[in-house]
Amino acid sequence: MPSSPSRHLALITGASLALLAGCGSSDSGSDEKGSSGSASSSKITVVASTNVYGDIAGRIGGGKVDVTSLINDPDQDPHSYEADTRNQLALSKAKVVIENGGGYDDFIDRMLKGGDNSSAQVINAVKVSGKTAPKGGELNEHVWYDFPSVAKVADRIAAALSKADPDSAATFTKNAEAFKEKLKPLQTKETEIKKKHGGEGIAVTEPVPLYLTEASGLVNKTPEEFSEAIEEGDDVSPKILRDTLALFTDKQVKVLAYNEQTSGAQTKKVEGAAKDAGIPVVPVTETLPKGKDYLAWMTANLDALAGALDK
Repeated sequence: MPSSPSRHLALITGASLALLAGCGSSDSGSDEKGSSGSASSSKITVVASTNVYGDIAGRIGGGKVDVTSLINDPDQDPHSYEADTRNQLALSKAKVVIENGGGYDDFIDRMLKGGDNSSAQVINAVKVSGKTAPKGGELNEHVWYDFPSVAKVADRIAAALSKADPDSAATFTKNAEAFKEKLKPLQTKETEIKKKHGGEGIAVTEPVPLYLTEASGLVNKTPEEFSEAIEEGDDVSPKILRDTLALFTDKQVKVLAYNEQTSGAQTKKVEGAAKDAGIPVVPVTETLPKGKDYLAWMTANLDALAGALDK
């Protein structure tokens, strides 16, 4: 769900924008597939809000793109990311921009407007996915944990790159198809988990992995008020915290999926309750861990989940 104002990614100020005239280059994120963050004229400049989408763009674009990923630190809460003038400059030069959308990275659209880059092709992953909020509920914007959505985003990236470089369109399409083929074993793994553990309960600290766990047939038992409060950076009421802790003491769940990038006192208490009850804790993150690409990351997530459920 979209974060509250206290959890929105920070925006640069108007005064900082004025400094852009004196900025010579941008190196605002980790580089994907040999990107330098300051693209040569022969390559398509791509800016992604997170290294998740940056990695996918790098796979599809190969050596024909320069990709800058703005949010790339696996040890940082993405919601507390502070956008700066380097990000603004990178976006002002981008031919293709990939954002998550759904309230996750609104600073991208604001910076694009501030930098007057109306010509950039902007890919909004949530819009591409077609995901909407359930009736009476909140949108789960973490669509990169949903493999059908990621396949749609891959096609959209290939189309955007093809528009920017028509002569390489066949290459981009071929690379997107190859990437989507590698998503299929991940979906097969979800099906295998569902056959073996479908209907079993899990708990989460935040809704980050829910598309993956739902596709695996698992039932989220976490009180919605708990995961919403944690995601928005709010305190959990004593009653809701007690109800959440009871999931472990009463053995109502088989696994706790724990977002390592947004831990705090209340999530640590939940983690401790799970460990005390002998319930496995499976760490999840919102950005790529160091040394892993998207496919390796999701493979590790599924393997960890399956291993925990089998215990």
